[in-house]
Amino acid sequence: MSFSARPFWRNSALLLALGLGAGLVQAQETFKIGIVSFLSGQAAESFGIPAVNGAKMLVDAFNKGQAPAPYNKVGIGGMPIEAIYVDEAGGATKQVQELRNLYERDKVDVVVGYVGSGDCLAVAPVAEELKKFLILYDCGTPRIFEDNSFRYVFRTAAHATMDNVALSRYLKARKIPVKTFNLINQDYAWGQDSRKDFVLSMANLYPEAKPGVDQLPKFGAGQYGTEISALMSQPADLVHSSLWGGDLQAFILQAAPRGLFKKSQVVLSAGDHVLPGLGNKMPDGTILGARGAYGLMAPPSPLNTWWWDSYSKANNVYPVQAPYRMAQALMGLKLAAEKAMAQNKGKKPSTEMLAASLRGSEWMSPAGKIRMALSNGQQAIQDTAIGRTKWSDEKKMVLLEDIQRFDAECVNPPLNVKSEDWLKSGFAGAKCK
Repeated sequence: MSFSARPFWRNSALLLALGLGAGLVQAQETFKIGIVSFLSGQAAESFGIPAVNGAKMLVDAFNKGQAPAPYNKVGIGGMPIEAIYVDEAGGATKQVQELRNLYERDKVDVVVGYVGSGDCLAVAPVAEELKKFLILYDCGTPRIFEDNSFRYVFRTAAHATMDNVALSRYLKARKIPVKTFNLINQDYAWGQDSRKDFVLSMANLYPEAKPGVDQLPKFGAGQYGTEISALMSQPADLVHSSLWGGDLQAFILQAAPRGLFKKSQVVLSAGDHVLPGLGNKMPDGTILGARGAYGLMAPPSPLNTWWWDSYSKANNVYPVQAPYRMAQALMGLKLAAEKAMAQNKGKKPSTEMLAASLRGSEWMSPAGKIRMALSNGQQAIQDTAIGRTKWSDEKKMVLLEDIQRFDAECVNPPLNVKSEDWLKSGFAGAKCK
């Protein structure tokens, strides 16, 4: 049947869809965010899924206008937020294609994502090539911005150098004797960089301490019998590790019964996220960080109280590192986008406007102030904290005690100084209380 021969009501419906319907679509324009984190695999349970749960809770609160000020405007400047969730599992090549799909097929305004340092190193140059807005919410390697110059790529959390500087400063502040130390870290960018940063930090604060056994298992190895045997056959005062996710859980469950945590002081640069899952299987006295002042080490504030209570109620567990990092990314994005919208007379801002608004900005998060202070205003710095584990029979959970907080300027390199150069300089320019 030709168009002219269609019944009048059908033509009217078509005209409505093409005409009035277009106005309706325009009135319901959304701000689309692609959110990428591990939804399957060994990093999902303790890291990727909690991060996505945090995103879902926060997007819902934003869309209902139920977050505390200054995050209480509905959606993004009145535009509803539409989130598309993507699994980070599958490797860097797959993630590059998923990133392209989000921008080109799903037409997202921004991608917020990536836990794996290898994934971040792969997707960042692609987003830059496409001239699309990308926020890295977690991955730790300093190489992303220290070895590259980006215009459209941002990281709204501190990189991993902070974690290992804080660990070594914590040991020194508590006069913990260290004459020898062993290491076990994953054999890819995150583990290699974390290992290097800790060794260089210890060289500054414990110049007489000697590194010993140095294990670099593959990411996702899961079984650590050989590595644990090596660590125990040549025991040291200290064992350093940046293992995370399922790898860290497996290592603790295999090493604790064999007595490693009693033979050596174990320090974990990113350990808080496994505490809820491990419960009383987490050895007391383990020194750990959370890659920021997160979870049980978050500073008290009305914003943190709201976030902690809202997340805990929605998920029946308290928030740890990954959801905190996701929250600060989405909060920073919301404020930057609303600022750009105001400058664009209330219209959805372009990628250039979004990038210009986030670049060099600062905002309050549940973990404290976040400042885009490094790498041309595209890399964040933040305060952090280190504590010791202690199981509580009364509360039936692992607590953190003997917590020490470190200002961002004490544990992050200064502007225009690469992390490795800063560590080799003896923390030149660091400002510590």
